[in-house]
Order: sequence, then structure tokens, then C-alpha cells
Amino acid sequence: MDQAKQRNYALIVKRDCPTCVLIEPVIRSLAEQFDAKLTVYVQDDPSFPASISTRIDDTSLEYSYRNAIEIVPTLMRLGNDLEEESRIVGWDKQQWREFTGIDDLGAELIDFKPGCGSKTQDPGMDERLALRFGKEQFSARKIQLAESEDTMEACFDRGWSDGLPVVPPTPLRVMRMLKGSDRSADEIIGKIPPDNVSCTIEKLAINAVMAGCKPEYFSVVIASIEAALQDRFCMHGLLCTTYFSSPVMVVNGPISKQIGMNSGVNALGQGNRANATIGRALQLVIRNVGGGVPGGIDRATMGNPGKYSFCFAEDESDSDWPSLAMDRGFQRDDSVISLFAGDGLQPIVDQQSRNPESLAKSMALSLRSVAHAKIFGLADAMLVISPEHRRVYRSGGWSKADVKQALYDELRTPGAELVRGANDIAEGMPEKFKEKLLNKFRDDGLHIVSTGGTAGLFSAIIGGWVASGERGSQIVSQKF
Repeated sequence: MDQAKQRNYALIVKRDCPTCVLIEPVIRSLAEQFDAKLTVYVQDDPSFPASISTRIDDTSLEYSYRNAIEIVPTLMRLGNDLEEESRIVGWDKQQWREFTGIDDLGAELIDFKPGCGSKTQDPGMDERLALRFGKEQFSARKIQLAESEDTMEACFDRGWSDGLPVVPPTPLRVMRMLKGSDRSADEIIGKIPPDNVSCTIEKLAINAVMAGCKPEYFSVVIASIEAALQDRFCMHGLLCTTYFSSPVMVVNGPISKQIGMNSGVNALGQGNRANATIGRALQLVIRNVGGGVPGGIDRATMGNPGKYSFCFAEDESDSDWPSLAMDRGFQRDDSVISLFAGDGLQPIVDQQSRNPESLAKSMALSLRSVAHAKIFGLADAMLVISPEHRRVYRSGGWSKADVKQALYDELRTPGAELVRGANDIAEGMPEKFKEKLLNKFRDDGLHIVSTGGTAGLFSAIIGGWVASGERGSQIVSQKF
């Protein structure tokens, strides 16, 4: 007992806790025996417990937050420097006696009663407290709005929008977004084109908030930026082109289900928050951090609606059909995002083919039109196969590799049919290819994914940038 009296103790309680109320006689006893060695921090009612004077108002929750209090009551033993040495939580008579060295402590009380949740654990409180007392401080400048300013209109006026309303990035919303990742806010993820501005995780969080993302999407947003910054993707060139293309994002692995992405009905359309906002976040980062503003460095002749957002999850329900990520060397249980420099969506309607051979010829015929039916080896493509068309292949015993090989074989074409002027069409391949057999796509230029609803014998093509391949953009993937 003499040694225990030399210790300092901190007790964290709240009046709205039956266990804390129960142990009030114990608190009084400790205060009497430990003299000034006990300090009581109260989370809700500074007058509780009324029987002692050595209590401190912790309704701000600063002390509780800094000491990671999760349950009340929590009794902490402190060293001479007042740093914590050990703690106990709830009420366990024998444990408290051993901890304090008081053999008859709480003799009149029941032996055990669990504690209650600390107020620091209330919904949304962690982010609020982190904002007030956390070590991580924001570096982004704060914008003060005039009282008469409309918050939404202010975002438009300052050029932060892609043309649609954005969510105002308040400090609390940004803090909540940062909690969606274990990355430090001040970590520099890279330089964002076209202005090559250094970008922190905090800046990504700000734009993810504006895009409408939930915090659980944030790891995917980060991975999308890391993918876009890979040299092979050529994000700067993609921004500057007069062509239609922009990043197309395909998500594979467990994360797509965890955050509720759509890989089924209308997967390439509207209606799913994760699909829409993850793709939008990348575009806002390029705009707001990198300076990629339409009419400035962005000189697209027409653009395409995918420049708002083009992001979807792949349907991985067929365990015998490899996903895009698996084609890229990853495992089925890896969470991966792949970026492809693509343009709009071209439908493939084939409701008659009931065998793989017919369907492959049908799809190859449509693939010829990527960029131009007489231009070969210039633009890559992504073939999006619906579940019903995939079933035709699988029922016929074809693997995904069989489909790809059949498409390549079907698309080989004599150069004489493709050179400029052939068939009275000025556009086409240079004359030097006249005597050669040409492939529509380079060896790694055709990518197959599967998504969509289970009703409808429709598939689609996402044509690639005409600067695909070694001289321009290549598909990239990022595991996270």
C-alpha cells in the first residue's frame, strides 16, 4: 500500500455510465487514500462525482483523445513523468485491488460490471477530435467565404468544378476521407501533370471529397493516381491530345465488392456512387492540382462523356474466366485498378451467334472500326464482353485465351486492302505496308474484360488512344 501511494493515477469517467456511477464510493475512497495522487477526468458532467474535488473537466475530450480512451471507467497508473505505465478498464473488484494495492477496496460493491464506451467512440467523434487535437495538421490553404456567398456557387466560381456541383471540402470531411487510408496526409504521391505540381495525400483527399467519394473508396482513389502517374500511361500526353481519349478505370478483386461497385446491370452507366465518384476524383485531381483544364492544356476536339468519370468493376463471377488483373499478372484475390487510355463506347449487337466461331467473327468485324477500319496497329482497344456473350464462348468450350487468339487471327488483313486510296478512301495505312499482312492490334493491344447484366446479347468496344503502345500510352495496373 505504501508503494501504491507513491504512484499517480488518472481516472476517466462519465456520469452517463452506470458503471462509473456504481464505483463512485470507490472513487471517493481512492481520493482519500491517495490524497492528491488521483486526478479524475470527467467526459460529460464536470460536477461528477460531487464527493471529490480533484476532478478535471474533460468535456472537450482532449485528455481522453490523447490517451486513446475507449472504455470508461479507465484507471491509469502514471510514472513520475505522468506518462502512462499501465491501465485497467471497467469494474473488476479483484483487479482494482491488485492494481491499487488496497485490499478492501469496493467491499460493498458487486464483483464485476463492464464499462461503457468512451465519448471519444461516439459516431463521427474520432475525426472531429483528430481535427482539433491530432498530430496531423493540414497544409492546404483555407478559403474563407463571405457570409453572403453560397457554398456551392463558391466552388464553381473558384474553378474547382468539372461542370457539375462538387461537395465543399470542409476540414471535417477531408479528415474523414483521410481516415479511409493509413497513408500520411503530408506524403507526396508524385507530380500531377500537366503542370507537374507535387501532390500530397491531403490534396487527393480534398478532391475525393469534392468528387463525392466515401472514405472507404479512398484507397482506390490513391491507387488510381499512382497508376495514372506511371510513365507507361503517359498521362501528360493524354491530357494534351486533340483525340477523344481519357482514363478508363477497371477495378478487380475483393475491394470492388467491399465498397459496393457495380459490375452488373448498367455498370458503365449512371447510378452507382463508387463507380461514378472514384473516376471523377481522378479527373478533379488532374484539373485542380495538375492544371489540366479544358481549353487550356486539354485540347480535345470533342472529348467524350467519360472525361467526367469512366470507372467500373469487372464481373468476376466465372472462376474459370481470368479477370483483366489476372491477365496483367495478378492473383484473383488481389485488389487491382487498371487504367486504359480509351474513348467512348461502341456497341456490339449479336443476338444470333450460338457458337464461339460465329461470335468471334462478329466481334472481330466490329473491332475493325476502332479508330478507322483502314488504320491498323495504331490504337489499342478494350473489348467488354457481357455475361451472355461470355456464356456462348464458355458453352462452346472456349477459354478467354481462345477468344483473344481467334480475334487476332480473324483481324489479320492484307495491306493492299488498307493502304491509302484503297477502296477509294484516302485514309489508310502508308504505301509501304501494301505487301504485308497486318494485325489490327499490337501483341498487347487488345484487352478483354467482362461486365454487365445477365440479360442482353450485347457487348461493347472501348477504342484506345491513337497514340497507344510504346510511342504513347499503355495499359497500367496498380495493386493496393
